[in-house]
Amino acid sequence: MKGGLACGMMMAWLLAAQGTAWAAAPVAIYSTRGSFDEVKERVTFAIENRGLVLNYTARIGDMLERTGKDIGRERQIYARAEMLEFCSAGISRDTMEADPRNIVFCPYAIAIYVLPKEPDKVYLSYRRPVAFGSQRSARALRELDRLLDDIVKEALK
Repeated sequence: MKGGLACGMMMAWLLAAQGTAWAAAPVAIYSTRGSFDEVKERVTFAIENRGLVLNYTARIGDMLERTGKDIGRERQIYARAEMLEFCSAGISRDTMEADPRNIVFCPYAIAIYVLPKEPDKVYLSYRRPVAFGSQRSARALRELDRLLDDIVKEALK
């Protein structure tokens, strides 16, 4: 049974990595051609177009580059990589009123990154909230997933 579960989780990861929509995938990953800055600007606009505010930008690529040298690991993982964090008061309230344990889904985050060997390809990804708990909780978490997916798809246009 454990082997089957591990195989299923690996399949979900592989499908997500290929950009295939599948409800069980733990992450959604999309890609587009262009520059990192242009795509980041489009994601920011897509967030703001929904009346949401960008709370924080984590510069993950810079952090890995800086700290890798300190621990003797110098392989470049990303050409550029950032995580944009934001929230929606309405959706967050819906998810947490439905189940206070849903606090773990806030703030929301969308990663933007470029791999060193693919300098003209920008990836957008986010962790997909698992719709669990009561029907109300599952419905609110599906709404959050739709919000994240809509933001990313708008930025891809």
